[in-house]
Amino acid sequence: MDTLRADCTSCFGLCCVASAFTRSSDFAVDKPAGTPCPNLLVDFRCGVHDVLRQTGFPGCSVFDCLGAGQKVAQVTYHGVSWHDAPETGPEMFEVFGVMRQLHEMLWYLGEASLRTRESDVSELLAEVESLTHRDAKALVSLDVEAVRDRVRPLLSRTSKKIRAGLRGRDRAGADLVGAKLRKAALRGADLRGAYLIGADLREADLRTADLLGADLRNADVRGADLTGALFLTQFQLNAARGDATTRYPEVLTRPAHW
Repeated sequence: MDTLRADCTSCFGLCCVASAFTRSSDFAVDKPAGTPCPNLLVDFRCGVHDVLRQTGFPGCSVFDCLGAGQKVAQVTYHGVSWHDAPETGPEMFEVFGVMRQLHEMLWYLGEASLRTRESDVSELLAEVESLTHRDAKALVSLDVEAVRDRVRPLLSRTSKKIRAGLRGRDRAGADLVGAKLRKAALRGADLRGAYLIGADLREADLRTADLLGADLRNADVRGADLTGALFLTQFQLNAARGDATTRYPEVLTRPAHW
């Protein structure tokens, strides 16, 4: 899973250019896709990285590319940046979007493979990994949704197998925005795709809950137990509000702003 951790020092600031920002509580400025963020320095570092949240860019502190940035920079484009070859910029930014989706699938499949050791999961994991090594034109033309359609049922099967016997609640896709779920018993619950924006999950039991695609923006997970939570990403953890008492899977890192 180490190759799925962002390494900004090996990237070309791709998330700072490819992404579009809308002036809001998450971003202090409007920025169209393909335009460098005004905070991006010539060496591809962020000029306000240490004070992102204080300067109106909490959305940037939440983002995580799952290692897609350095893969595009160092593997797809062999270390030649959009500064060095400006004509590659538009294509590179598009490739980054595709690569991030592939790396997200690799994260999920990697977890499923480690938990179940099933051959078809391992085979698809290897296949998706091979896709990330295609050249830029092949990546741009890749039917990402077709790949997702193959990944999705394997993740669903893995989730059901691991949660079997826990009698977790089925809240998949549920609108739980701002829900009062303090100390809720959600062990083994199916929360995939659930809207948990701003939900009060303090001290909630989310052990082995399926959180695939759940929106945890500003959810309060102080004191919550997410040990063994299924398909939880660094991006989701970054988006939530936790503290030193929040427990989470060992493969993830405690967000700096907690």
